[in-house]
Amino acid sequence: MKILSFPGAEAPANEAATAGPLLARLPVAPKALARVRWAVAARPQPAIAPVAAVTWLAEVQHHGQMIGAVACDGPGDPLATPGFLFETLALIRRQYPGLPLEVATLGLGGSDHARQLAALGVRRITLLVDAVTQDEAAKVYAWVRPGTKTMPLAEATALLVAEQARAAMALSQAGMTVHIQTTICPGINDGQVEEIARKMASLGAATMTLLPAHAGSDEDAAVLARVTPLVAQHLPVLAARPTVEPGGMAAPFSGGPVLPKPTPTQPNVAVVSIGGREVDLHLGHAIKALIYGPREDGLISLLAIRELPEPGSGQARWEAAASILHDCFALLAASAGESPKKILASHGISMLITEGETDATVDLLYGGGKKGKGGRNQRP
Repeated sequence: MKILSFPGAEAPANEAATAGPLLARLPVAPKALARVRWAVAARPQPAIAPVAAVTWLAEVQHHGQMIGAVACDGPGDPLATPGFLFETLALIRRQYPGLPLEVATLGLGGSDHARQLAALGVRRITLLVDAVTQDEAAKVYAWVRPGTKTMPLAEATALLVAEQARAAMALSQAGMTVHIQTTICPGINDGQVEEIARKMASLGAATMTLLPAHAGSDEDAAVLARVTPLVAQHLPVLAARPTVEPGGMAAPFSGGPVLPKPTPTQPNVAVVSIGGREVDLHLGHAIKALIYGPREDGLISLLAIRELPEPGSGQARWEAAASILHDCFALLAASAGESPKKILASHGISMLITEGETDATVDLLYGGGKKGKGGRNQRP
C-alpha cells in the first residue's frame, strides 16, 4: 500500500513496497498532548477540518486513485480533541461505508473512547509508546499536558504510562488491532524497548514498529539493529514503508489548496492568543485579535490589535466579529465552536484550529518561510 500525506504506515519488515491502494493520512488533530525531548523545531501544520478532510478524499478519488484506508493522525493527538476526530470519522464512514479507518494516538483517553472508536469502524489503533515506566517517561518527554492545566512532569508521565496500558487493553478488547510505534533515542529509552514490547504484548498489542529518533544517524541505526531481535521475541516487528508526499495540505493531483489564501480584499490573518507568541486561546474566550498582514514594503508583520465583542450576545457577537475582521481571510485559534465557524465562513473568513508558534503559523499561510517574510514581531 502506498502512503499518501505523511509517514507512519507499516508493512512486515523486509517486505518490498508495492503499488496498490493508497493509505491516506489526515492531519485532523490540532492539539498536542506531549513533546519528546529529541523533537526538533518544524514548520507548523494546521489541522485539517473534518469537512475539508472528506473533500480532500473525494478529490483524490476523483483523479482515479484508490484509497485502501484512512489514518487520522497529527499534527497533534486525535484524542486531545475527540469531537474533531469523531466528526471526521463519522463523515468518512457516512460517505465511504467500507473504508478501513485507523487512528494514531498517545492513548490518553483511549480506554474511555474505545467503544465509540470501534462503533465508528476503526480497525487499527497505533499507540505511540516510548516508555512504560514513569522514570523512563520523564527522560523521554519534555512535557505532557493531559488536560487544560499543566501538571508536574512526574505526575503527568505517571498518568501517561498508566493510561497507555489501559488503552492498549481496552482497545484490543473492543476488537481493534493495536499496533505499537516506538521511537528509539540512544541514551534515553533504548534500554527499555524490549520491556515496552513485552508489556504491550501482554496487554493485547499485535505488532510493533521501531523508528530512529534521528533519521540517518549511524548510532541510531546500530541501536535499531541491536534491539529489533529482542523486540521480535514478543511482537512481530513491522518496518515503516515509503512515503508519498502530496506537497503540504493540497490535494496531490489537482493542486487545489485546503489552506486558505490571501485575496486583494482580505489580505490579512487574525490570531487569538494569550500572550502573542503562540496560538493558544479558545475563540470564545478572546476579547482581542492580533492582525497580521503585508506592510507597504511587502513584509508580513503585526499590523494592529483589534478589540473583539464581549461574550454573551450569541450569533450577533460573531456577526460583529466578522465585521471587525472584514479584511482577514483566516482566523487562527486553539479551539472554536461551530456557530462562529459558520458565521465567519459566510463572510469569507476561514477558521483554522491549530496550536503552534504564532509567527511560524502565520508565515505558513503566506507561503512558508519564503525570502523576505519577516519582521512579524514588530509592533504597529
